[in-house]
Amino acid sequence: MGLLDLAKFDATPLTTTPFPHLIVPGFLKPAALPEVMSDYPEIAKPGSFPTSELTYGPRFETLLDELEGPAMRAHFAAKFDIDLTDRPTMVTVRGRARAKDGRIHNDSRTKLITVLIYMNGKWESDGGRLRLLRSAESLDDVVAEVPPDEGTLVAFQVTDHSWHGHASFDGPRRVIQLNWVTDDDVVRHEQSRHRLTAKLKRLNPFA
Repeated sequence: MGLLDLAKFDATPLTTTPFPHLIVPGFLKPAALPEVMSDYPEIAKPGSFPTSELTYGPRFETLLDELEGPAMRAHFAAKFDIDLTDRPTMVTVRGRARAKDGRIHNDSRTKLITVLIYMNGKWESDGGRLRLLRSAESLDDVVAEVPPDEGTLVAFQVTDHSWHGHASFDGPRRVIQLNWVTDDDVVRHEQSRHRLTAKLKRLNPFA
């Protein structure tokens, strides 16, 4: 039995404006949550970490395998009507947010699709809720706001106007980010950058 509810993903319509996106609460099946949460890597620092720099348990590894597997690729290719054949994937993991995180931004166009899977308990804070935006001008120009509750998926196609961000939050905020990217050079560059950042954070106790 897989960990991902791909049937629920298929049943969720793709919203096409202002950029293609969808939100799927419960994408990670409820029965899988306790073990995956228990096996989630301990991350004391803010920032994104490549999986090669983390230690985690077997159920979290199973989740990663499914996220980068052929079924996930096929369902996303069909939903977004984009050819993902031979497109490499890249995964990073976060455990904490800083107050300065969440500023409005757009992902690099070397990323084709961005997938976020949240791994927190029920989210009570007003901050830290992802907002998909109509413009880069204001966090109040909201298309959708998503509390980062455990098992929730947010996915969007990266365009020249796929703006997103969140109000300030400082504290634990677990999220797995998967991207399909244009080529292997992007993976090498991004993973190298994230590895360097992770090593610097370990050396600097105040980072």
